[in-house]
Amino acid sequence: MAQKRKTAGPYIAWTTMTYRSVVLTVLLVLAIIVVATYFVFPQPAKNAANAVGEFAMSLLEKSGLLTQGIKRNGSVGPQQAHFTAIDGTVKVKKANSNSWITADYSTPLEKGDVVQTGSEGMAKVVFADGTNYTVKQDSLIVVEENSSNAQQQTSVSVQVTTGTVDLTTATYMQGSRSQVVVAGATASFAPDSAAQVKNDPRGDSHEILVKKGAGEVSRGSETVRLGSFEKVSFQMDSPKLSKSKELGPPVLISPSNMAPIFASGKSLPVQFTWTPVENTAGYRVRVSRNPYFSSTVLDARLKDPQVTATLPEGAYYWLVQSLDPSGRESIESEKNRFTIIPKGAETAPMMLELEQFIQHGHVIEVRGKTEVNARVMVNGQEVPMIESDGRFQFLTAPLPTGENLITVTAQNTKGGVRTEQKKVVIQ
Repeated sequence: MAQKRKTAGPYIAWTTMTYRSVVLTVLLVLAIIVVATYFVFPQPAKNAANAVGEFAMSLLEKSGLLTQGIKRNGSVGPQQAHFTAIDGTVKVKKANSNSWITADYSTPLEKGDVVQTGSEGMAKVVFADGTNYTVKQDSLIVVEENSSNAQQQTSVSVQVTTGTVDLTTATYMQGSRSQVVVAGATASFAPDSAAQVKNDPRGDSHEILVKKGAGEVSRGSETVRLGSFEKVSFQMDSPKLSKSKELGPPVLISPSNMAPIFASGKSLPVQFTWTPVENTAGYRVRVSRNPYFSSTVLDARLKDPQVTATLPEGAYYWLVQSLDPSGRESIESEKNRFTIIPKGAETAPMMLELEQFIQHGHVIEVRGKTEVNARVMVNGQEVPMIESDGRFQFLTAPLPTGENLITVTAQNTKGGVRTEQKKVVIQ
């Protein structure tokens, strides 16, 4: 009987595994180990994770992938301040240089740097602790200190050499300090406070006014505490600081800040209103084409908290001061900016769709869609280009820290208009 013959030789079998499968398996095993380690040894695991994170951040900083302008939260040592608004002539002299450069938004401000504004120049500077400084015309300031310690306590000190500076402090941590040095006097301000500092070396006039919150001024062995609308003034040879209570300015109501106003003709009657202030004899209202108020289109003294003025199209700024019985003026109110926009005879609905705003530091990117051939304005500034399908994109000027209102207005050729407003918070 014939027998079946089996083929002799080795028998080989295998299973195909991709690199992806290997990586996923390894990651799964590592995840299980990490989770188990966290539950068994929670504190050592946290310490190890923090150490790895710090090591990774240091590598990014050394490699240049994390720029100096984007620092880690709670970083220790000297900090940088940055411009959030520049208007007109603004110069900077770095601490390690003898030459002046034109300020721009990418110019960092460090200890020892000097900022100077021209006769038609203004600048806003934000420090590490969130304090905002508005450097007005013909002013010069020096950054004396801008640092943070391991407990995230900040120290900011600015010397006002000449001119006028408005400042607003943020809600900084206890133990932090925000100071201004004026002609040998040092003013320290509490969190969430606002103040105005004036220094006129030629006229030997030096003033520190708290507009909101609290502060104290020290000069030699003397210290004077200030509350809202209290002021300290002195001369270089004054033996003591002089404290006085100041008259507060009104709060502006209408036109509101960044509001568009539509005119059916070449000009429009605009009604200005503000809150009444007790113990005042009247008000001084000013309207200007520029934020310096170097040339005004309206400058009137009134008894009532309102006035109407006919103005042509364009952008305007306005403010009001209170007047006491002797005619002495209060400090200036906040400046509101509004824009008069021409409107066609017909009124028709129109399309304006906004996408979610994109934040790039202190700059907001506005994207949206409107009708073809429409005109779009963002906070009073015209969007330079509208795509053929009606889409548009616009980058705002750097905004200050805190809450900001973005107003987008579209207008078509038929006279239809539509306005959308959204609030953004810059931290």
